[in-house]
This record gives sequence, structure tokens and C-alpha cells, in this order.
Amino acid sequence: MNRVAVTGMGGISPIGIDWESSKKTLLAQKNCIVKMDDWEKYDGLNTRLASPAADFESTLPKDKYNRKKTRSMGRISLMSVRATELALEQAGLLDDPILQSGQVGVAYGSSSGTPEAVGHFGMMRMENKVKGITATTYVKMMPHTAAVNIAVFFGLKGRVIPSCSACTSGSQSIGYAFESIRYGRQKIMVAGGAEELCATQAAVFDVMYATSTKNDSPESSPRPFDKNRDGLVIGEGASTLVLEDYDHAVARGATIYAELIGFGTNTDGEHITQPSSELMLTAAQEALQDASLSPQDIGYVNAHATATEIGDIAESQAIYRLLGSNVPVSSLKSYMGHTLGACGALDSYLSIMMMRESWFAPTVNLTDIDERCADLDYIKGGIRELDTDIVMNNNFAFGGINTSLIFKRV
Repeated sequence: MNRVAVTGMGGISPIGIDWESSKKTLLAQKNCIVKMDDWEKYDGLNTRLASPAADFESTLPKDKYNRKKTRSMGRISLMSVRATELALEQAGLLDDPILQSGQVGVAYGSSSGTPEAVGHFGMMRMENKVKGITATTYVKMMPHTAAVNIAVFFGLKGRVIPSCSACTSGSQSIGYAFESIRYGRQKIMVAGGAEELCATQAAVFDVMYATSTKNDSPESSPRPFDKNRDGLVIGEGASTLVLEDYDHAVARGATIYAELIGFGTNTDGEHITQPSSELMLTAAQEALQDASLSPQDIGYVNAHATATEIGDIAESQAIYRLLGSNVPVSSLKSYMGHTLGACGALDSYLSIMMMRESWFAPTVNLTDIDERCADLDYIKGGIRELDTDIVMNNNFAFGGINTSLIFKRV
């Protein structure tokens, strides 16, 4: 089997549009949650909190991102393409002929396409009028819009794997891209996930009473693992990892930022929305086995930890059963909210960069650990200086979908 290197990364999120801006936010230990005044118009919506992505549109090269190139893109695809461009540039592959050779594929996911485009078709059903629907409306709406827009923009001719599995879309895409290279199907894969902010996504969780309603103090939420948490906050963003056959990367003199060494995924097969700690544990065990590691090899866990009661408790117990109480754990959702389809890719990207610099951000707003959560080494109260070569990133989604990725510092 082939080894798999990470040779490029790009990310657009509420905390920044590159590593330097994201690093500044993490080191400041301040989240980017805001009150969405525009959401006041939605009768019955309880939450007003969200975390929009930082401004990236003003940085787009206008000659590349012209109307002809972007007319098939909603905001979700635009973020995905830009994150991929940054990742390919970092990998030294942006203008490489290999992109169009058929040896490069794309694996990319989201919960849905652009919500506004979905809404146009909804209005057709409500009003019996084809109003607002254009030749590109479906292309913006379709669940694989990010994957195909990336492929078209960069002329990729390899396999396309659109993972549309809600909050594991990004992590599953990275895992399936990993397997494509590992088993010799592709030399290079661009992989990741994205999500576009919309009140409809907040409503998904709001009707389950799973959103935070600390509307007048946005900076105090979300609070993963904290006994005073009151729910999650929705965010948006996109992140891309360039995965490459390790020997191919070495041969062309590429910088290798990390090696992806393990992937585990499964489904509970039990409940649509309630997580199973047992199957979370199994997915992480599969990743460990895939990487040929033992539990004591893991130096840090980036937890999914959305600040929902059931989810936090179940995940903490799964981590404890697998790794014990000494492995440092934190949640980046405390900074940027739950970015849904993007979170698996953003979490992986940021975890790799923190590992390379030997420090890890704490979970902000974690002041009073819920006694029902397992006895873990929760990073809180300050940056943790930590020199480790192995990090694990876990993500979970509706439908009982569980993923675990393991990266090694190179």
C-alpha cells in the first residue's frame, strides 16, 4: 500500500482565511460568534447566533474569478475553489500539467448546496411559478456542487467522490481520498469540505432545542464539555487538503506537512440523530488499527464536541475508553461554531498546523466541566505547549455516521 502525504492545505473560516490569520485568532483565545440581527425576521427561530466566514471575496484575483468562471458557483463553491487554489499553490501544483492528466481527483463534501438556490425550487413548489430559476440554479443547489466546480475550475480529470454526509462530509472526503491514493487509484487528490451559512441550517437544530440562545452574549457560546452549555452555534467555511502519494511527493521535492496514516468510519445503524458512544469508539479503533498504532501513541485529540449535551458526553466517554484520561483534548468549534460539512477538513488542517508548531489551542468558554463527561485532559484556560508527532481528529454526523482521522508529523 502507498503512503499518503499532505503537501498543501488551505482554509477559509470564521477565524481566518489563511494560517497566519487563523493562528492569530487561536492564540488570542477569542471566538468569532456574532448575533445575526437579520435572523429576527424568522418567526419561531430561537437562536440568533452564528459564525460567518472571514472576508475572503475581497482577496479573489479578479482575472481568475470572473463572471464566466463563477456563474455556476454559489458561495459554498466559491469558498471551496478558493481554499483549493490556496492548497494547490502551497503544494506547488497550481500550474502543474499533472492536474489535467487524470492522475488527480477530487473528494469534497457538504451538507447541501447553496441554500438560496434550494429556496428557488422551494418557491416553485409553493407558488407554482418558475421564478428565480436559471440555467445554473440546480448546479448551485446540487449536493456535489463544490466537488464538480473544483474539478472544472482546475481541469481535474481523475475520480470525483462527493461525500454528502452532513457533519462528516469533510472528514469522509479526506478518508476516501486517502484510500484512493493508498490503493494506487490516484497519485494526488484534493479533498475537503465546505458549508455556506444560512438560517435554515440553524433551524435544523433549533427545532430540536439543540442551538444556543445566548443571543445577547455571543462571545459566551458555544461551550463544549461545559456544564453550562446550552447548545451549538452554526458556522461556515471551507478547507482543502492536497493528499499525494508519498514517494511522488518526495521525488518532486514537495514540502510534506504531515502524513495521513489512519482512517476509520462506520454508521450506528441505530438512530438518526442520537449518537452512539460505542460506535464512535469503534470508528476510532479502526483508525488506530489502520495506522498500526497503540492508544498511547496519540498525542492530541481534536474533538467533534459541538456543545450539545448528548454529543459531548457520548464522545468524551468514547475517547476515555479508547485512550484513557491523559491525552489532551480540545474543540475548535468553541472558536468558530459548527461548520457542518467543512468541520472535518478545517479541524484536520488546523490540527496539523498546531502539531507542526508544537502548541494546541484550548477549548474557549470551558470553565466548569460537566461531571457527566469522562475524566479527560481537557485543554482549557490557555495555550498548551505540546510536542507530539500524532494527532487524531474525530467527527460525527446525523445518521449515526462516525469518522476518525490520524495524522503524523513529518
